[in-house]
Amino acid sequence: MDPSTSAQDVMRCDLCETSVVQVYCKTCHINLCRACMGEHVFDDLSKPHKIVDFKDRKSTLLYPGCTSHAKEQCEMYCKQCDIPVCLCCLASKHHLGHEFSKVLQIVDEKKDNIIKEKNELNDAIYPTYQDIASDVQNRMSQLEKEYGDLSTAITKHGEDWHREIDKLVQKLKAEVDEMKNTQLQTLQKHLDEINKTMSDIKEEINSVETAIDTNDLSELFSFKSNVPRFINLPHKIIPLLPKFIPGKIHQEELSKLFGALSPSSLTSDKNGYSMKTTQKSPEAGSSAPVKQMLDEPETVTTIYTGYGELYKVACLSDEEIWTSGLNSTMKLYSINQGSLLKSITTKSGNRPYDIAVTKSGDLVYTDYSNRTVNIVKNEKIEEVIRLQNWGPHGVCSTSSGDLLVIMDSDDYKQTKVVRYSGSTEKQTIQFDDKGEPLYFFDIYIKYITENRNLDICVSDIEAKAVVVVNQAGKLRFRYTGHTSAPKNKPFDPLGITTDSQSHILTADNSNNCVHIIDQDGQFLRYIECGLSVLWGLCTDTNDNLLVAQIGNKQVKKIKYLQ
Repeated sequence: MDPSTSAQDVMRCDLCETSVVQVYCKTCHINLCRACMGEHVFDDLSKPHKIVDFKDRKSTLLYPGCTSHAKEQCEMYCKQCDIPVCLCCLASKHHLGHEFSKVLQIVDEKKDNIIKEKNELNDAIYPTYQDIASDVQNRMSQLEKEYGDLSTAITKHGEDWHREIDKLVQKLKAEVDEMKNTQLQTLQKHLDEINKTMSDIKEEINSVETAIDTNDLSELFSFKSNVPRFINLPHKIIPLLPKFIPGKIHQEELSKLFGALSPSSLTSDKNGYSMKTTQKSPEAGSSAPVKQMLDEPETVTTIYTGYGELYKVACLSDEEIWTSGLNSTMKLYSINQGSLLKSITTKSGNRPYDIAVTKSGDLVYTDYSNRTVNIVKNEKIEEVIRLQNWGPHGVCSTSSGDLLVIMDSDDYKQTKVVRYSGSTEKQTIQFDDKGEPLYFFDIYIKYITENRNLDICVSDIEAKAVVVVNQAGKLRFRYTGHTSAPKNKPFDPLGITTDSQSHILTADNSNNCVHIIDQDGQFLRYIECGLSVLWGLCTDTNDNLLVAQIGNKQVKKIKYLQ
């Protein structure tokens, strides 16, 4: 039969080459029909032929072939030479006086070592790189804040000098931006390298698992570990900020007297990180300063929005918030002054189901009716994602710049979370390890956020639960409320957000309160503060909570951490 035309042909007996294969000889590793089985066995009675059904052939371990003796299998292992050997090798002079073990005994030892390496990759090395990536991201966020403070100081000093020194102020601020961008680019490159290594670690884990599961012992013995490559951790890059040194006002030598920026720099500390141990500590997953909760949360300010029904709030900064409600208009408000700064109308005229702010400060919104996710750049709306047969509900921007979107199928029979980089789908989260749906199928809106430990948190009102999975999409826990709810009503989670302590905060509409749980799902406390028919939540960089109240159209800013 021509091999080029036989791709779809059934497997044939290796002896007669005509009958369909039915059995398999484990000893000789050949396929046989039942008619040829007897001929094969009696053709060579020197071997103990082991005949099994063809479908059971894969359960047979494939011993390595001997490189010195053709057609012989290596069932023993020479410890001095560190190689598999056959029975003929044992009788030869080459291994005279050597110590031997059965191959299967060595296989067990090697698999034990590989499993240990897999555990080290999963439990220590990869989590360490996760922490390093989180540390770099936190430093980048802190760098943004501190450079912002630096720019503010320069601006305040420049106000005293009036128009004569405006150009100088702008020049110095440009230098600040250039220094900031240079350091951020360096940190971003560092982060990209870390993420690349993390990806390599995942590939190594897959290779290890393949080696563990293989029946091909030749492949097993050829397995080479790459773990040492990942043990040497990257240097810790610590940005050193310049200082602004103000001078006294003097008409002469204006540039010198106004002040100058000290040079900025980045240092690299190879001992800055340490390998994560498999033992959990209270500090695991968080490098932010520990903040204690106030005995009684307090309302800082209230912003009246004028919506018919107010649903969502998203922080642009510590001074400005985006809001959305039942109509198609999204409004930007000043928190301190309570004044309307800007309005944006959705491209389709539909109301936005959810809003979020990206790392770069752009507004993102979902249009459920139009099946799109959109971004507002310079007051122009761009369609980022268009879905087919799915409607987007909640959206959030992650620490890596991706978008997480939770969506329902048009027939309301499926719900899933999808991670996008731009418009490219990177990850889908839909089922648990048992193949069961993670999220309830319904038409009710669901909201989503990312925690500082990269967990993905979804408020599922129909399931009456907050569903939390890790970055890989594996279920960590479901929080279904607390028995001491203020009104003793069922848990109705809506808006959801997180803070610098990795707390998860979710609005409970039926009990007019906010639940605070830790990153492992343990209940901590309620926030009430006179809240009524609350819906959307967000936190600013100082861990103040902003709550959108649907009934009275107000956003409350609440302080709950010291």
